[in-house]
Amino acid sequence: MSCCPSPERLIQLNERFRIFSELADDLSGLQEYPPRPTFSAKDSLCAVGFQARAGSRILEGYRPPFDATPVWRMRQEGMLLIGKTNMDEFGFGTFSTNSGYDVPRNPFDEDRACGGSSGGAAAATSLLEGHVALGASTGGSISCPASFCGVLGLTPTYGRVSRYGLIDYGNSLDKVGLLARDAATLRTWLPIISGPDPKDPTSCVQPMLDLTPRRVERVAVPKEAMQNLSSGVEARFAESLLRLQEEHDVLIDEVSMPSLRYALSAYYVLATSEASTNLARYCGMRFGVRNSNISQHFNDFFSETRSANFGVEAKRRILLGTYARMVGFRDRYYMKALAVRQLVISEYKRVLQDHDLVLTPTMPFVAPRFSEIERMRPLEAYQADFLTVPPNLAGLPHLTLPCGYLEGLPVGMQAVASHWEERALLDIAERWTSRFHVRFPEVSL
Repeated sequence: MSCCPSPERLIQLNERFRIFSELADDLSGLQEYPPRPTFSAKDSLCAVGFQARAGSRILEGYRPPFDATPVWRMRQEGMLLIGKTNMDEFGFGTFSTNSGYDVPRNPFDEDRACGGSSGGAAAATSLLEGHVALGASTGGSISCPASFCGVLGLTPTYGRVSRYGLIDYGNSLDKVGLLARDAATLRTWLPIISGPDPKDPTSCVQPMLDLTPRRVERVAVPKEAMQNLSSGVEARFAESLLRLQEEHDVLIDEVSMPSLRYALSAYYVLATSEASTNLARYCGMRFGVRNSNISQHFNDFFSETRSANFGVEAKRRILLGTYARMVGFRDRYYMKALAVRQLVISEYKRVLQDHDLVLTPTMPFVAPRFSEIERMRPLEAYQADFLTVPPNLAGLPHLTLPCGYLEGLPVGMQAVASHWEERALLDIAERWTSRFHVRFPEVSL
């Protein structure tokens, strides 16, 4: 597959795998010589010339007049933005099946999910050689699809990359990151999108990005992360640990991190609480879909638009978050979740004092079939995130990379580093992929 596919091939790939919520109107830049490197942006990132709908019908027609800072910085480097990628509505999902538009298909098996919520970004990276995708993660929305689609997904430290222009899910959790086929691409583009931005105060307290070599010598594997895995994922992860020891001279320590078992519950309380307030602005007045019946009482005016245009999962999370913040329940749920979050951060810090990384599988199973997802209850879908949520809750940088294959489907391994230590993640990614053969799907159209 060529580095820059022809416009015709890109359109055909999109029709088959439903990668993009919107392609660029002008794709002639794909045929320039020398070819321009391409990138895509998740639909929740604003970009001039495109709609920004965050996978939701309620934002239909919204065209921002500005670029999100990461998009702007990549464009300044000459990158060609070819499209906005499909995602779960506002990032609410594990499989990209909660989209108000299209559901992306896994390049390894079209009957299976890409993962969520940056599913289209992972599919684009897997299918397009030399492509780099901008994703966003709240509780694992980069790691999960990267694992299911067999690519590398880097989620930087919270605050490393500006969130200006990102349509929020949870303000204290959202992070913009990268998906790519190889570690060299991540090393090239991470410095470009990183750095302080006056438009996002959370990015202005970060230390300088240091990518000088830091050799990973010792890693920790929490025993709590080895529970509730499919037998195939557990076997591939064990084989990967053995290879790290034998081929890369990495010491492996089993550790205990009891707080990990509570991270998922705390995450869903905090994330839905923040989401319920963020989504209050979408009421049929300022953004996207507008309610023309201005003679209604304001409660009816807002409710009519929100009922018709929010998806089922968005409504569920609004209700959960509103309930957790109500008078009488705030201390019982929200404040307790904040305390658990601090416990998780403290436990990671304790373990990372003596180790370079914490290693776990990324997902407890390989990409599921759509028929299997339809049979899942909401709680079962939430529980699939129990390995990707803890580092997101703690704001720690983490990276997913392919570590094996199960019946032809990728299995991911997740590495978590200390705050601001992205260089340790790049070291393990470069060393691992130098000896591990990463497979990509061969697609004939």
